[in-house]
Amino acid sequence: MTLELCEALGLLDGYEFVASEPANDEDLMTVHSLTYIRNVQRAGRGLANLAELVHYGIGTPDNPVVPNIHEAGADVCGAVLKAARMVMAGEADHAMCIVGGLHHALRSQASGFCFYNDAGVAIARLKQEHPGIRVAYLDTDAHHGDGVQWMFYSDPEVLTISMHESGRYLFPGTGGVEERGRNGGMGYSVNVPLEPFTDDESWISCFEAVVPEALRAFEPDLILSQNGCDGHKLDPLTHLSATTRLYEHIPRRVHELAHELCDGRWVATGGGGYDIWRVVPRAWTMLWSILSHQPIPEKVSGEWLDKWGERSPVRLPSLMRDDPADYPETERDEEISERNRRTVAHVLESVLPRMKR
Repeated sequence: MTLELCEALGLLDGYEFVASEPANDEDLMTVHSLTYIRNVQRAGRGLANLAELVHYGIGTPDNPVVPNIHEAGADVCGAVLKAARMVMAGEADHAMCIVGGLHHALRSQASGFCFYNDAGVAIARLKQEHPGIRVAYLDTDAHHGDGVQWMFYSDPEVLTISMHESGRYLFPGTGGVEERGRNGGMGYSVNVPLEPFTDDESWISCFEAVVPEALRAFEPDLILSQNGCDGHKLDPLTHLSATTRLYEHIPRRVHELAHELCDGRWVATGGGGYDIWRVVPRAWTMLWSILSHQPIPEKVSGEWLDKWGERSPVRLPSLMRDDPADYPETERDEEISERNRRTVAHVLESVLPRMKR
């Protein structure tokens, strides 16, 4: 739906899709164990004992066994890796792989709809191919970017920043400010857990207080951003209250920071987003517009609305940006903002000073 909306709005004219190869075992083994990979392969071929797979998070309600799950995950990892390699090679300033962003997969466990961790694979491979490279991973999905964080928790050459709904209220239950990194990586894991019902104003304020300062202190060679849009107020799985204003602001600022800090080297992926009708296509079309230096259209394509409106169980918006009048402030907004301000102060006082360059 996102790609068709981009196409209907003329945003893909002059831009090419680039083919990629599936990630191979060597690629996947940069962040996943071989035993785990083999179990995913066997599961997708119907050759595994489901009772044994549960230990690896496979065959659970969040990560059910489906045919060819290994091949699908390898395709995603290969695509994000290709995007990252192109940007590092100077073949593109920016690249978007909207199918990526499967940030919950752990070294030997599937989790949160994710079997393989595409960002982890891309970062680990780039580190092998470009010794000394510094990669900043920025995750603004409503859920904590736990898988990527733990993979590089002791690595001072990888900065992970995650802004998400507090784990006190939402899966995966992690991402507190105290998760700052380990050993040499102390200070290179930055978490900003937000209060439920956080709105655009507070979220953007927290972003601006933490993200530019962290990125400038780190001085990345490349920024890889995960752009989950499940913090929108309409999302059925989270408790945040963002609108499309947030999903325009974040990529615009990341774009600016990439040009300021690392010659524009920026790879963007998708991520979570469960109002697939009203939110996801518009949010990720805005991401592509900004990444590709194009203005965001005012209206959603009529052709697109005609096609998808017939299938949608809800009325689809006709404008690309949400109308603020549809999302009025509540009495609790200031209370929530104050709690988020205290969280940001904690981050600025206890985490960022530990980042050494």
